[in-house]
Amino acid sequence: MNGGIIAVLIGALISIIGSIGLVRFPDVFTRSHAQTVVNVGGVALMLIGAAFELIGDPAAWKIIVIIILIFVTSPTATHAITKAAYERKIH
Repeated sequence: MNGGIIAVLIGALISIIGSIGLVRFPDVFTRSHAQTVVNVGGVALMLIGAAFELIGDPAAWKIIVIIILIFVTSPTATHAITKAAYERKIH
């Protein structure tokens, strides 16, 4: 197996583990951590694997841009959600 397929499989495993945490964790704050792990860790790693498989194709650059957007927007959105939950005293 090459590196791209391995990265996709590891990303899928991280997504599965994070999804289990999303269901099992008790409150908004720990669930938001699991959600961020799924988005940033799992999805980004799967996209990195896809970019490795498409080396030389212009679509690989589009995937890299999507990865950068995920790294910027996902933690920002998670912070906004947890701040709103904290201010409204949702636990």
